[in-house]
Formats: sequence, C-alpha cells, structure tokens
Amino acid sequence: MNRTSKILSVLLLVLSCSLAANAQRNRVDDDHENFFRIGAKAGVNINRVDGKSYKSGFAYNFQGGGFMQFNFSRTFGIQPEVNFVQSQSEFTNDVNTISDDIVGGGTQHKAKLNYLEVPLLLNVNLGPSKRVKLQLGPSYGGLLKQTVDSLKAGSTQSIYKNGEWSAIGGLWLQLPFINLSFRYKYGLSNISNVEGTDKWHNQAIQVGVGFTL
Repeated sequence: MNRTSKILSVLLLVLSCSLAANAQRNRVDDDHENFFRIGAKAGVNINRVDGKSYKSGFAYNFQGGGFMQFNFSRTFGIQPEVNFVQSQSEFTNDVNTISDDIVGGGTQHKAKLNYLEVPLLLNVNLGPSKRVKLQLGPSYGGLLKQTVDSLKAGSTQSIYKNGEWSAIGGLWLQLPFINLSFRYKYGLSNISNVEGTDKWHNQAIQVGVGFTL
C-alpha cells in the first residue's frame, strides 16, 4: 500500500469514527431531559355528563393551555398545568323529551360550560428513551361561565356548581419539539347545583398537540 492510500485509509477511518460519535451524541441529546421544561398545547375535549337526566353521547369542544415539567430523575417527574376547557351537555327532567325537542315547549336544556382547570400530574417514563410518559393525577376545575338555554331571561339560577375535582390518566408522547397527549378524565365531584336531582359527573377524552421547550 503506498503512502497516499494509507493517508486516505486513515482519513476514512477518522471520518467514520467522527460520524459514529456524532450520531451517538445526537441520539443522547434527543433523549436528554432538562430538570425544567415549559410548553403549551391545544386540542379537543370530547365530553359527556353522566347522569340519568342526561342525553347519552359525547360532544366535541376546545381545550388548551400551558404546562411546566419538573423532571426529578430518569424515571419520574411532575407536570402542573393551567388549561381552558370547554364542555357542553343536554339534559331534561322529562324522559319523554330526552331527544331533541323539535316542536319546542319541552323541558330539556342545553348547557355550555367553560372551566379553568389546574391538573397536577405525575409523569412516569415508560422505557429508556423518555419519549413516552404515563400520566396520573388530580385536577381541579373552576367554572368560569355557564350558559344554559331554555331558562327565562334574567334568571340567576345556577344549575352547576362552581368547581369540581377530577382524576386524570393518560399517555404523553414527547418528541424533540412536539408533544402529543391522550387522556381520560373522570369527575369525582357531583356538579349538580339543583336539589332533588341525581348526581352529575363530568367525563372527557382529551386529545392534544403542542410544543415543549
């Protein structure tokens, strides 16, 4: 082997080692998590209210907000959030008008509810890459506004309570910049503020997409 061939062989070996080291470094950087991260997300809140008075089926609404992550170890961390969540429902006190009241004069009501929700979630990394997180934790929602049709103009009747506690469980997929989330929320509190009714509980499937810094 002449001198030129030897030099080319050494250069190719060095280049190969550099590329391999760079690929390994990028892989490690992609899997790295800082102690503190922040981000935002938005998506759909697919909700229903569970109760004998309510029409079955889910409604599609908006949800979105911001979050912080505190990663205490390679295994777990916590994620507090502040979210604006919309939901809606349809209810009646008359079983004969549980379906849409086409001709009017029924006792059904349709409600739109706006909540400010504050979940505090435990993040548990599934696997060594820290890309997929199991999320579990409580959430408190404060009712910002309730709009109920079929109520008389000027009525101050409050059909729903001002706050509720919920339990949340789901999965969080953390890509290098983008995050994806899929959760189920079950209301622990009775949100009915009307005496003599059955208990009403919120349920929701929440799907979101956002960014993490």
